[in-house]
Amino acid sequence: MPGMTGADFGTTGLQLVLLRRLADHQPGLVEDALRELGCDRAAMRGANRRWQATLRARGFPQGTARLHVLLGPPQSQEPRMLGDLACRALRWPVPLWPALRFEALAGPGGRVWNEWLVRAPGEPSPVLSGPQDLTPWSCTVEEVARAFAPAVPMEGDAPTRWRLALGGGRVAHFTYGLLSRVDGL
Repeated sequence: MPGMTGADFGTTGLQLVLLRRLADHQPGLVEDALRELGCDRAAMRGANRRWQATLRARGFPQGTARLHVLLGPPQSQEPRMLGDLACRALRWPVPLWPALRFEALAGPGGRVWNEWLVRAPGEPSPVLSGPQDLTPWSCTVEEVARAFAPAVPMEGDAPTRWRLALGGGRVAHFTYGLLSRVDGL
């Protein structure tokens, strides 16, 4: 792993990592996305192995430095306050979802607290007027929480997963912040 550069991994590698986790809930959509990228499942698994190895590699930069090496400089970054704690939101484009960005939320010292997909600045949010509008890969955690307030956050079943209780027995599942499925529809 040491010596790997953004050119070795880059945007395609990031998208393959995202697809690897998204495949758990939407294998058909993932197959379509792999065809669009001109990649196969072996490439997806390989990219995920490399990504995971960088998380554990001694001597490989950690935090935002890891993301800079793997993905290059972010397309945008901005300060963000979480209560009274100052942090930074760094964003990279993901061409499979042109209206979204891969966002890393980093605290003091560049430690990454969260990585997920968010709506790109200036892009309109989808209209979510009811449960029928909750289709896989159409919206983010923040958009669903806002549309179905007071949605209740629930613990996810993996570090890259979140859940929201929407009421009426419905639970929305998200992978890397992107809607994967809704139970109870």
